[in-house]
Amino acid sequence: MIIDTNQIITMTDANQNFSKASKTAEKYGEAIIIKNNKPRYLLVDLNNANYIELTEDEKIEVVAKRILAKHIEAFRELAK
Repeated sequence: MIIDTNQIITMTDANQNFSKASKTAEKYGEAIIIKNNKPRYLLVDLNNANYIELTEDEKIEVVAKRILAKHIEAFRELAK
């Protein structure tokens, strides 16, 4: 992976100014968050990332799975 230095955000900056990190991800498709001077996290803009190609249906499926997992007990109760 080739990293553009403009994509690098420190953990401190990401914590204190998440909008800076998200704008970097929007501009470059991703932002690399470093912790203790080492790349640690990757913030990806799903709309602009070239290597993550999701259809609209796949995006909906991801969100639906998260909702189901978060509220599984309520769904089980409703299914009775």
